[in-house]
Amino acid sequence: MSRLKFRHATRNDIATILALSIGGNAPGRKIVDDANQADAPEYQRAWDVIEKDPSNSYIIAELNDEPVGCMQINILHSLAGRGKSRAQLEGVHIRADHRGKGLGSEMIIWAIENAKQNGARMVQLTSSKTRPEAHKFYEKLGFEATHEGFKLQF
Repeated sequence: MSRLKFRHATRNDIATILALSIGGNAPGRKIVDDANQADAPEYQRAWDVIEKDPSNSYIIAELNDEPVGCMQINILHSLAGRGKSRAQLEGVHIRADHRGKGLGSEMIIWAIENAKQNGARMVQLTSSKTRPEAHKFYEKLGFEATHEGFKLQF
C-alpha cells in the first residue's frame, strides 16, 4: 500500500510545484523560476493552458497531507503503433529531504497505473545527462534508455 496520497494540482499549488521543481533541478542548471512569484503572469498563463487541456495534468504527491512530490503527466496521442497513446512524464520531483525512502518509486508506479487507466500503452520520460543516480532509479523501475534526446531553446 502506498504511503503517498495523489491528487490533481490546482492553481493554488503553483508555488509548491515551483519549489519542488527548483529543489530537484539537475546540478549546474540555471534557475530561472521563483516560487515566491507564483502569481506572475507567465505562470498564470501557463496554468490556464495546462488546466484547459484534458490530456495534461500536474499531480501532487502528499505524505501525511504535506506535499513532497510532483510530476506532470501528458497523454500524447499518435498514429504510430496503430494509434498507440503514450504518457510523457515531466518535472518528476521528490523533495530532497524525502529522497531515498522509496517515495519516488511509489510516485512512478502510480503514474504508470494512471497512464494505463488513461489509455496509454507506454510511459516515457527524459532525465538530464548530469543525473546518473536518476538514470539508475528509472532503470530499476524497468525503464530503458532507448533514445537520445535533443533540445533547441530559443
